[in-house]
Amino acid sequence: MAVHELSRTDARRIAVRAQLLGKSRPADLHDVVRGLTLLQVDNTAAVAPSADLVAWSRLGSGYSPSELAGALASRSLVDLRLMIRPAEDIALYRAEMAAWPGDGPGWRQQQHKWLRANEICRQNILSRLDVEGPLPARAFEDTCVVPWKSSGWTNNRNVTQMLEFMVLAGDVAVSGSDGGRLWDLAERVYPDQPAVPLAESLRLRAEKRLRSLGIARAKGPECPVEPNDVGEVGEPAVIEGVRGQWRVDPAQLGQPFSGRTALLSPLDRLVYDRKRMTELFQFDYQLEMYKPAAKRRWGYYALPILWGDELIGKVDAAADRKAGVLRINAVHEDEPFTKAMTAAVQREIKDLAKWLQLELA
Repeated sequence: MAVHELSRTDARRIAVRAQLLGKSRPADLHDVVRGLTLLQVDNTAAVAPSADLVAWSRLGSGYSPSELAGALASRSLVDLRLMIRPAEDIALYRAEMAAWPGDGPGWRQQQHKWLRANEICRQNILSRLDVEGPLPARAFEDTCVVPWKSSGWTNNRNVTQMLEFMVLAGDVAVSGSDGGRLWDLAERVYPDQPAVPLAESLRLRAEKRLRSLGIARAKGPECPVEPNDVGEVGEPAVIEGVRGQWRVDPAQLGQPFSGRTALLSPLDRLVYDRKRMTELFQFDYQLEMYKPAAKRRWGYYALPILWGDELIGKVDAAADRKAGVLRINAVHEDEPFTKAMTAAVQREIKDLAKWLQLELA
């Protein structure tokens, strides 16, 4: 198979178009989620929860977060490991759940070993859910006989770890929210669909991932929930000025491009893979909320600015809901903006305030 030779501009435009960030907007929330394959759950509310920000970036201020809440309540969208996906895609995960942990790495085998050592706790959770329906994690008694050991924040958080591993095994699923996640038996949450065989499901998931990214590496560092690489699906490509080979969605090749301006969530899939972001867009960016204030360059929750097929700066924004205002602490210009850029960014900021139902400060 011939290797496609692309310029950086070609690659960026493929990535932007695949992420539904071209001039033509998707029709509705379900089109967004199907096109992107997922919305990542992160409830940091410095501006708005990331899933809602991603939807707004595609749909504009006509989008309401109640649409996402309603889709989750009706189960047309489901939360699988903090990734909101179309309900029909669960069929692509059932075989992996049934085989868990499979031939996975040693750390996954340790998870499975710990779950089996605490079978009594697992059965207690299943029994409670069977009788009582959706419950928060705090409702379950910790009956684990072997505590979960970790050097991080999950140390000895036995019930929450048990629930996470039971998701991997297909026992339980997120059913809703009461401010936190509500859990129920997976059979009552997921659609009743036959499992797609494992090898086929992994291929189909990689194909969906490539369609949503447009262009990606075949191999990359392991990402346990949603990989950034796509294996051998698509077609091989090289990008002028970038080392190594890529995989490209052939449906994106030779397509016209018409861009627009957008403010992005720090977790937007266009920028989530920071290495790919740097290689394609040559954009310097980090989420700085975990840094001391004195060491931040762009702000606590700065929003990357997309201008056509380029990332050109960051908006340091903060939603002060108590005061009813959206504060714009700074607009960082990577290179001096043209008048057209400034006007377009200001329009997006105004649309963001309108969507948030806040006044601009």
